[in-house]
Amino acid sequence: MSRPDLSLTPVSYVVLGLVTRDGPVTPYDLKAAVGRGVAHFWQFPHSQIYSESERLARLGLLVEERETTGRRRRHYRVTAEGEKALAAWLAEPTSEVPQVRSLAMLKLYFGQLAHPEDIAALARAQQAMHRERQAYLGAMLERLRARDRPWQLAVGKLMRDADRAMADSWAQVERVVEAAAADRERRSSA
Repeated sequence: MSRPDLSLTPVSYVVLGLVTRDGPVTPYDLKAAVGRGVAHFWQFPHSQIYSESERLARLGLLVEERETTGRRRRHYRVTAEGEKALAAWLAEPTSEVPQVRSLAMLKLYFGQLAHPEDIAALARAQQAMHRERQAYLGAMLERLRARDRPWQLAVGKLMRDADRAMADSWAQVERVVEAAAADRERRSSA
């Protein structure tokens, strides 16, 4: 269990995990690593990386080393205490429900107030987006396979499978809208 007086957040653990995995890194390196991976399933303002790195250094979980010449960039590395905090957090299972924030689902929720053709267009746009993400994730999975990162690969597969399921569900929404429109057409011409 992590020490409660540290008040660590998920962003704290993102920073600790990336610094532990990637070795001495600058805040910019952390921001780039988040953009390539974590941001696809755990979004937060990237500005928090800078403030959180500094805070973790003050808490003794990271060590900050500053270049003496040039841009005087900060480099962070994890301390033994930081590794312990990360290990304790990783050892705690979670049953937290995944968070979904979708403007398309919000619009679909109020679909009874929309024109059927607008719902069909929404469904087609969502299918296209999810199929495009599947292609992007497929390329990401290939890169992860090549880098021998099995757990990040597992996350990528979960994301790809979720996008596949979402695309299929949006296709079902489109079919329902089209079937209802065809049924209305048959009834009006009868």
